[in-house]
Amino acid sequence: MLNLLTQNPLFFLIWAASLVIAITIHEFAHAFIADRLGDPTARLDDRVSLNPLRHLDPIGSLMLLFTGFGWGKPVPFDPYNLKNPRRDSAIIALAGPMSNLILAVVLAIIFRIVWNITLAPFFFSLISLNVSLAIFNLVPIHPLDGGKIIVGFLPLEMAREWQEIMQRYGILILIFLLFPFGNSASPVSYLIRPIIDGIVRLLLYI
Repeated sequence: MLNLLTQNPLFFLIWAASLVIAITIHEFAHAFIADRLGDPTARLDDRVSLNPLRHLDPIGSLMLLFTGFGWGKPVPFDPYNLKNPRRDSAIIALAGPMSNLILAVVLAIIFRIVWNITLAPFFFSLISLNVSLAIFNLVPIHPLDGGKIIVGFLPLEMAREWQEIMQRYGILILIFLLFPFGNSASPVSYLIRPIIDGIVRLLLYI
């Protein structure tokens, strides 16, 4: 992504700002819902905040600049503070992707109301990134949010088996899914790109 800085500095700044907003909203939602469900861990760590500095991970941010893939700082929570640890952990995990989808819908509505060609690149970038972040994180592989969500809603025995598999092989599976083969896109792109493009078209063009 650094080549974008030299080729189109303005678009790079728009993209970077959009990314910071998307990650901040995503991590804030995790923290906010964990706090609402009875676990004060994130609040005590000052993560129930819309300050981007509370949510950006240094290594993850650098990875985003160099590769276009990275991550925010994980929100800590203690399942023992939750009334229903398995279900509530899944709800906390789901809050991140859902917040990005909700933000994308709200931005699309605002853009339709105040349509302005000058603002179009910012809105398009922010909507696309939020949808992409949401759908990617719903892939049911550890350590993505989807891996925690599926454990919370599967029958107990299946959830235990899935969790055991993910703890052993989740990272390896995720690396495989992210690795581009030759000049082709990564396997995960083939899986989620049609969904992302469909949602973005629905929000922006219909």
